[in-house]
Amino acid sequence: MFHLLLLASILILFSGCSSRTLRQHSYQETSSKSQKNYAPPKYKPKKQNWITTALYHEYKKWYRTPYKYGGMNKYGLDCSSLIQIVYRDAFNIRLPRTTKNQVKKGYLISKNSTKEGDLVFFKIGYNSRHAGIVIEKGKFMHASQKNGVSISSLSNPYWKSRYWQSRRILP
Repeated sequence: MFHLLLLASILILFSGCSSRTLRQHSYQETSSKSQKNYAPPKYKPKKQNWITTALYHEYKKWYRTPYKYGGMNKYGLDCSSLIQIVYRDAFNIRLPRTTKNQVKKGYLISKNSTKEGDLVFFKIGYNSRHAGIVIEKGKFMHASQKNGVSISSLSNPYWKSRYWQSRRILP
């Protein structure tokens, strides 16, 4: 039994976002002049629907929680666990734990048609991926290596050049 628990823990630890690649490229994320520091959780979008409201509620709970590869709590979490927890708590939808499996859920949509609640995926390196949740048009919530849980712009050159795909889970 102990061996199964140990094996499961190791698989979870190594199946999320790649911290080495994210750490290696994290300086690029914030070095661009077009990167904006979004206001803390009190920020209110211009147009709110129930999905946006639920996402901002979750954002307030997790704001600035540090990035921790394989983490799943207030002491730290990675991008895929943030997505899993937000979808569970905000929408009562169960998603897989890893980006590798999350990218198989829902259906593929174009970058231009993303809306609140859609998942966005990025290729950070040869074999590493990063993911976030669109919180409003052109902005996504994610677990950043440098800033913890934060909001970034899809038009930021770092994210724009690494964009891979978007998927819709919600109706």
